[in-house]
Amino acid sequence: MGMQDPHAHASRADITAYPLEFSGSGGEYFRVWIVNLLLSIVTLGFYTPLARRRTAQYFYGHTLVAGSPLEFTAQTKRMLIGFVLFVALYAALKVASQTGQDTVVAVMLLGGAALAPYFWASAMRFRFNATRWRGVRLQFTASWAEVYRASLPAFFFAIVWVGGLAQIGMLLEPGQDRSLPMVIGVAVAAVVISVLCAIRLEYNYKSLMVARGRIGGQPGRWKPQFGDFVRIWAATLAVFLGVVLLVAAIIAATLGGSFALLKNMKGGGIAAVLMMVAMFVAFTFLLFLASAPARAYREARMFQLVWNNIGVSKVARFKCRLRPWRYVGLRVKNVFLSLLTLGFYRPFARVSEYRMKAESVTLHVKGGLDQLAGQLAREELAVGDAIADAVGLELVG
Repeated sequence: MGMQDPHAHASRADITAYPLEFSGSGGEYFRVWIVNLLLSIVTLGFYTPLARRRTAQYFYGHTLVAGSPLEFTAQTKRMLIGFVLFVALYAALKVASQTGQDTVVAVMLLGGAALAPYFWASAMRFRFNATRWRGVRLQFTASWAEVYRASLPAFFFAIVWVGGLAQIGMLLEPGQDRSLPMVIGVAVAAVVISVLCAIRLEYNYKSLMVARGRIGGQPGRWKPQFGDFVRIWAATLAVFLGVVLLVAAIIAATLGGSFALLKNMKGGGIAAVLMMVAMFVAFTFLLFLASAPARAYREARMFQLVWNNIGVSKVARFKCRLRPWRYVGLRVKNVFLSLLTLGFYRPFARVSEYRMKAESVTLHVKGGLDQLAGQLAREELAVGDAIADAVGLELVG
């Protein structure tokens, strides 16, 4: 009889559970982060793709799936060429806009909008192909027709706003009666439709990544519904409004006491100035914090939803036990500490958040891990990446 895998937890006779592990630490990642930061500054930003590669390699290499680390094998040359080309395109757009070449700018913007789905899919293919587990690579196999169908909400979003702004312009023309209620109605409708488009786009892209993802030839399995995403966004809005009301109450109480104190300061002077500066800093600080809980809540709920409802064909599935409010508390603490340390706590914050998410996931394998790995291995027989990074599609998270 073979020795049992120490990372495995038996659940049923034919299914074994493997909790994911993260072996990194904030102190280790701080050294990676500070070197990346300094070299990016010295090279005027051109070290960015190499910094991102080192960051991905650190987090992937310390993420253990069934006892084996992930690997990030992207070639530095490809990432650097993609970044330089992106910088060149951005510089060309800026030059054209500053020299009054409106036609060129319009053509470039329209071309960028039309090619955005292509860049996104190219980034996904690059990142999937650069990811390995036990020597088996991931693949993104969506066709271009599927990618552009998934991207339709983005184009509809643009049409809604172009049409909405045109309608508002017509309503505001001289001679229009009772135009204000209609303007408000059009604006509200445009906002609601735009939010639904954004949610649908997120749903389409996530579902495409999983359903058209492959590991060793095995397809991904996707179960969430669009309604699940809408409910998470609605709950996030409720959290945001609740936090805003709480912050508003704190600001009102603070300002009331501060104004009373200022009135009692005879002659004003340096004490009054310092008090006003402190009030401004506190006000800015609280406004920044107001959105942090809502963003963390949405991130945690979405992470929980996705990882509880995906799998690999019929041989493996994932379960997630992440607690959203605990994650929100961690994010708020990390934001406070990052601000108080002028950003130097950020590496520790990133590691702690990544650890909480990674270690909340468990892989359940049917038929044994060796059988799964063997089957995957047998069946296996970066402009897009740079642009995706520019719009916030992170390698790690």
